[in-house]
Amino acid sequence: MSSSVRIVRNLKTPVLAQRLNVLGAARAYSTKEPTLKERFAELLPEKQEQIKQLKKDYGKTVIGEVLLEQAYGGMRGIKGLVWEGSVLDPLEGIRFRGRTIPDIQKELPKGPGGAEPLPEALFWLLLIGEVPTEAQTKAFSAELAARSALPKHVEDLIDHSPATLHPMAQFSIAVTALESESQFAKAYAKGVNKKEYWKYTYEDSIDLLAKLPNIAARIYRNVFKDGKVAPVNKDLDYGANFASLLGYGDNAEFVELMRLYLTIHSDHEGGNVSAHTTHLVGSALSSPFLSLAAGLNGLAGPLHGRANQEVLEWLFKMKEELKGDYSTKNIEKYLWETLNAGRVVPGYGHAVLRKTDPRYTAQREFALKHMPNYELFKLVSNIYEVAPKVLTEHGKTKNPWPNVDSHSGVLLQYYGLTEASFYTVLFGVARAFGVLPQLIIDRGVGAPIERPKSFSTEKYIELVTKK
Repeated sequence: MSSSVRIVRNLKTPVLAQRLNVLGAARAYSTKEPTLKERFAELLPEKQEQIKQLKKDYGKTVIGEVLLEQAYGGMRGIKGLVWEGSVLDPLEGIRFRGRTIPDIQKELPKGPGGAEPLPEALFWLLLIGEVPTEAQTKAFSAELAARSALPKHVEDLIDHSPATLHPMAQFSIAVTALESESQFAKAYAKGVNKKEYWKYTYEDSIDLLAKLPNIAARIYRNVFKDGKVAPVNKDLDYGANFASLLGYGDNAEFVELMRLYLTIHSDHEGGNVSAHTTHLVGSALSSPFLSLAAGLNGLAGPLHGRANQEVLEWLFKMKEELKGDYSTKNIEKYLWETLNAGRVVPGYGHAVLRKTDPRYTAQREFALKHMPNYELFKLVSNIYEVAPKVLTEHGKTKNPWPNVDSHSGVLLQYYGLTEASFYTVLFGVARAFGVLPQLIIDRGVGAPIERPKSFSTEKYIELVTKK
């Protein structure tokens, strides 16, 4: 046994042991290329100056008009947030730092023998706008693995949660409890200069990202399996380790699915509930732990992340009623029955998109490659051929095309992860890859607390009638 290993094992302070593990991981995959944190520090002054100059030159420029119906319609489409990682175009779909999903599938580093992008490489891209090299990605994977251990009080909190408590509630509670580890909170309490905020936000964000698979897997194994969680393997990438912790690490296809799933579910502009909530809470200088926990509570809602669970429940009911006859006639009849009963067709429609969600397409291509004859996939494919026409005729859906939620549960079902109430937790792990980079950027550029103006209905009446 090496002296460094003996030192780590004999340490009384878990945090210090973890720091030595991180240093060891960095040495094991040492490279002359800058780390993510170093590269962010190099690019930050230029970004700060760019924003400062933009505000100086164009701060009074009108960038949009707000309609009364937008104020009462959930602020839909109002231009009022800054989000660097991704932009969602109604027709083009999502772009991560200017790159489409097919682009990132091609450009980002892959796992050994894999074809899907590594989510940790996407985190790198979202934070600084650059694609990491293979060596940088491998070093970052090792760093995340080295930071993955949970404090005992968080493990105990998860283990003592009742199995009847929804997995998303357990997930949020555990992330909140990690506040005990917040370097940002400790530094702020000591009066650290605000120019240094981003460094502590970075450390918290990387720690949090590293620990999420352990939290999620512990919840999954406790509620649905035997309570045993495999150890993190320092030589595996993030998706492979997550698959292993869940108990599916021996299935190479499932590992590939986790890499794809985490990547395409990561970021979707800043205006969705989970992203906006994380950003809003973070703007009050709450730590990344508290900020993400707030975002997870928003993600848990059935109109947001929990929609994938509802899609699957609806599909199973349809499958039972159609008894294997997935003809166009039968599916069309079932869709009309759903709509005429005053319900929506889950998995279809989107607040921004006006085309088939590229995330749906990526999952469909994965299914065509790995499970073309799977009955549930065939059902989803047949619905895809019928639903847009029915929804267009119905006339109450602005976007009659499928979104990401209409497909993800089918893929998980195929590989045996059949517990639908857990699916939003997977989404939550993925969403961290999108929202945490923006928290780091926000603190780096000195973004202010978010505080939009609100009016009462009476005041709005006064405003619009005066016009």
